[in-house]
Amino acid sequence: MTHTALSSAQVVLASSGDENHPPENISDGNTETFWISTGMFPQEFIMRFPEEVTISALTMHSYNVKSCRIERSTSEEAEKFEAVEEKEFEHTDGHLQTNDISVPGISATHLRFVILSGYDHFVSIHKVSVQ
Repeated sequence: MTHTALSSAQVVLASSGDENHPPENISDGNTETFWISTGMFPQEFIMRFPEEVTISALTMHSYNVKSCRIERSTSEEAEKFEAVEEKEFEHTDGHLQTNDISVPGISATHLRFVILSGYDHFVSIHKVSVQ
């Protein structure tokens, strides 16, 4: 595992998209840009690492996410996911949610974030960082 591998994760799939707010914005490192869902739940996106990595913590910057499940895969393709953590987020009116999520030193080639519910019809994910 290298720090470069952790920081060079790419979003390879999202359940919805908007041309002005594409899923690639999640991994660009900028909280001013974001991916926005198109309504209805669940919504999901998958991040791929260039090699298998060991993860100890995640930070998600979002808006209107109520609950989210994080799953991992160690396969070359984005398949055979297993749940790692499920978290309820506090509602933050008018500003970004910042949630630090500890994971037990898991290894992964892919992470899937399943947004189970939101505080509104639409949610936005501004940044996900992995340590």
